[in-house]
Amino acid sequence: MTKSISLCMIVKNEEQYIERCLESVKQVVNEIVIVDTGSKDATIDIANKYTTNIYSFDWVNDFSAARNFAINHAKSDYILVMDADEYLEEYADLQKDLIKDYDYYVFNIKNHMKFNRSFTHTAVRMFRNHVGLKYENRLHEHLNILEKNHEYVGDMSACTIEHVGYMDEEILEEKKYKRNLPLMKLEVQEHPTAYNLFNMGKTYFGMNEFKKAVPYFQKSYSLGKDKVYLPELFTKLAFALNETGQVNDALSILNDATVLYPLETEMKYIQGIIFMNNGYYKDAEKCFLNCLELGDQGTLITEGSGSYMAHLQLSDVYERSNQLDKSYNARINAMKVKGDSAHVLQDYLQFTLRINQPLDDTKQIIEDYYRMNNIDDLQNLMNVLYSLRHPLLNVYLGKFKITTEPHIHAIAKIYSKDKNQMKTVLEEIRDMEKREIVQDILLVGYIFKEASLANKIQNLMNFGNKEMKVIKQLLKGELLTGSLSSALQPVLFSLCRQLIIIEEFELFQDLTEKLINNDPKNHFGVCKLLSEFRFDELAIDMLIVTFKDSPNNPEVVRLLGDLCFRNGYLEDAEIFYTKLLNLDSSYEVYERNFRLYEKKNDTQGMMKIGNGIVEKFPAVSWVHELYPVSNRLIK
Repeated sequence: MTKSISLCMIVKNEEQYIERCLESVKQVVNEIVIVDTGSKDATIDIANKYTTNIYSFDWVNDFSAARNFAINHAKSDYILVMDADEYLEEYADLQKDLIKDYDYYVFNIKNHMKFNRSFTHTAVRMFRNHVGLKYENRLHEHLNILEKNHEYVGDMSACTIEHVGYMDEEILEEKKYKRNLPLMKLEVQEHPTAYNLFNMGKTYFGMNEFKKAVPYFQKSYSLGKDKVYLPELFTKLAFALNETGQVNDALSILNDATVLYPLETEMKYIQGIIFMNNGYYKDAEKCFLNCLELGDQGTLITEGSGSYMAHLQLSDVYERSNQLDKSYNARINAMKVKGDSAHVLQDYLQFTLRINQPLDDTKQIIEDYYRMNNIDDLQNLMNVLYSLRHPLLNVYLGKFKITTEPHIHAIAKIYSKDKNQMKTVLEEIRDMEKREIVQDILLVGYIFKEASLANKIQNLMNFGNKEMKVIKQLLKGELLTGSLSSALQPVLFSLCRQLIIIEEFELFQDLTEKLINNDPKNHFGVCKLLSEFRFDELAIDMLIVTFKDSPNNPEVVRLLGDLCFRNGYLEDAEIFYTKLLNLDSSYEVYERNFRLYEKKNDTQGMMKIGNGIVEKFPAVSWVHELYPVSNRLIK
């Protein structure tokens, strides 16, 4: 027998969203009840096209009061609750759920975010009318099922509710948390339940006030150890602890929680992030591989945590641990899964610049995996290429015969690697007043020694006389005299990067020599830059000079060890990594040494380092699995 359904909504200034919501439900509900709490825009005018059941409600800082006011006007067998920035998925069949005749139904809520990502959570959104179900809590309102669960029977709905509210900028989301904070404090003061304490922690978490969030999460857990939101609580608590420097506590929680909840991908993903950010690369790798095995599943599902985002995190793990082939392959896997993501595309293209991949190879990967189905996809591609100053920008502008703003065409020519094209923009850029291209103007000025561009650079960068003196010397091809300010130094190192990208290696050498002659401390910065773009042999030769002058500088020793390791000079790598262990006792250094011995097939060396890890780093899990009993290790 068909059941009747009333949609109940509370709204305020929702003209941007409400029509889409009401269009999605008009064919599947029998009644629409809208409660307005003070709209000043066209919300009511739009709602009038769909229903006459529109009521005003004086806002009393209580979401539950408004929800209950709405459901009190519902006349149907069941009540469906939605917000204006939500809509039912296409072809949703609520009657198919209601055949089971349960008291309530839990829906998947798919939250759409920026960059074509989403996360999914669950909530009760449809329930039987006239059986005593009502909302509680001023904020984070919920049905009184939590306390009376034994009285009601529920099930999962087969339908999904789409939510677009998270598409806004993150700063707006943070403002929402700040706006809700007084209400949340009042609710916790009056009703310090496990659920309210959890939401108080989430409020501070959303404001990035992690130190304040931690005790609320801890108190919530102590009061409610059987709640359905525990996976999210553990995940957020661990993240907050890590952000406040309590790394071992964070990892200890997740090491236990992932055993209790082995199918929670998001929890495993956050565990991997914490491992990686603290240099625990072997454990991080294992976490992200596990995410790929699980796929996107769990009580809180963030799209990609079990697929392309896990591949991207693996690529970062492999790059940080000097496994460049694996890093590249992980990025290709991300492209295969989510080739239409601007984030995935940008990460891949950025990497191709650092490894000097031939443009034809890069272009082929784009055309294999980046799906251009419409003009928006093409726009995303052009935006990424422009932001990276990628040489392929000029190629695609020509291929698709795109007419765009003059400064974008100018940038495309500058990075085309064709000096004739570069020179044609000299006159064009003199008239451009965009600060975003000032670094590119400096590049052209340096290449062609156009001192006349100095004034343009000064106007756009607001440099003082001290900085402009150096800029003018640079554009005239003179030696750099005087110290480089903290504002100017990153600008000149960015110029070095640009010269590498467009393959102006003689000019790159000239500039780096000037930087080193100006201040010998720049020697190490140049070595790091050479390493970043995989000019390893040159970087090693230069670093040896630095090492002779500073044999106990951990940064120098670490980079030398890494370069030797990734180029197969394992005996030299052992010398530097062993020395590094005496200069820096952090976990990351131990893992570097272990990887070295692993690559050398040196079992004794592996066991010796493994022993040190077991003794000093209790949060590490991989070594305990490899050596279950510590006394088996060589002392």
